Amino acid sequence: MPFHFANVLLFSATAILFVFGSLVAGRFLRPNAPNREKGMIYECGEKPIGQAWFNFNPRFYLIALVFVIFEVEIAFMYPVASVYKWFIDQGQGMLAFIEIGVFVVILAVGLAYVWAMGDLNWVKGLKQEVLKSIKDREAQEKKAA
Repeated sequence: MPFHFANVLLFSATAILFVFGSLVAGRFLRPNAPNREKGMIYECGEKPIGQAWFNFNPRFYLIALVFVIFEVEIAFMYPVASVYKWFIDQGQGMLAFIEIGVFVVILAVGLAYVWAMGDLNWVKGLKQEVLKSIKDREAQEKKAA
């Protein structure tokens, strides 16, 4: 048993020494010629314009989350689809098909909910109550004037 533990320690020490050895060797072997352009912030190959802090539209996050959810769906369904013939040979083909169907239905309900809430609309419209209150306020301002 101690021999197996010694193998793990030896492997870990070799990995750590390799990483630090590579960093130290790189420090001594790479050229060091700093200048102003090399010290600039890299922004997709373009020179940075403006400040780094700006308001990012949160709708990008929602679209990215919906994409990730359906990408994970594919990642979960692909292994089942690739061994579906084995499920059929074992007599569990219908069970696997129903499980995939339930999974897709759950995701479809989530997509329908997001769609119904209007979260997939890039330009969101104002709710009818808000529009009504704005019109009422404008009508009151006209009466007062």
